[in-house]
Amino acid sequence: MATGKVEDFQDDFALLIEAGFIAVKQLDETSAGRIFKAAQVLNKDSQAPQIGLGYIALNKLEIKEATKIFEEVLKKEPDNYLAKTFLGICFLLTKPKRERGEELIKEAVSKSDDPTVKSLGKISLEWADKDLQKSKSPFLSGASNSEGSGKNKD
Repeated sequence: MATGKVEDFQDDFALLIEAGFIAVKQLDETSAGRIFKAAQVLNKDSQAPQIGLGYIALNKLEIKEATKIFEEVLKKEPDNYLAKTFLGICFLLTKPKRERGEELIKEAVSKSDDPTVKSLGKISLEWADKDLQKSKSPFLSGASNSEGSGKNKD
């Protein structure tokens, strides 16, 4: 790459982040990953591309990977409330950490001025209360017992 070329695209950083999230919504993981990595090249100090990569992992229900990414973001930016909300969602999906997830989301919602964080947090907490707290949650029915799954644990 010729000198100065990367600098020519600095103004496109936000567009790349947005395009990455759009690619995730369109279930185009390959393009989303490439776009977030390109954004990381443009701005090595920003955690936004990492949040995007964590979001890809979360959408694939790769909870360990997503958790690792969001925890790394929070080590560098402890007040990144989007990452904190996503980490809380990861914890909601991990039964022993569910309570901690709710705490993280409530903290992010209360401290953030971002309407996206507030909306995501509110929806996540409603989902946790409505669907995840049920003893026979459709998401966890096969995880906690074999009832309804048609399979025996033996």
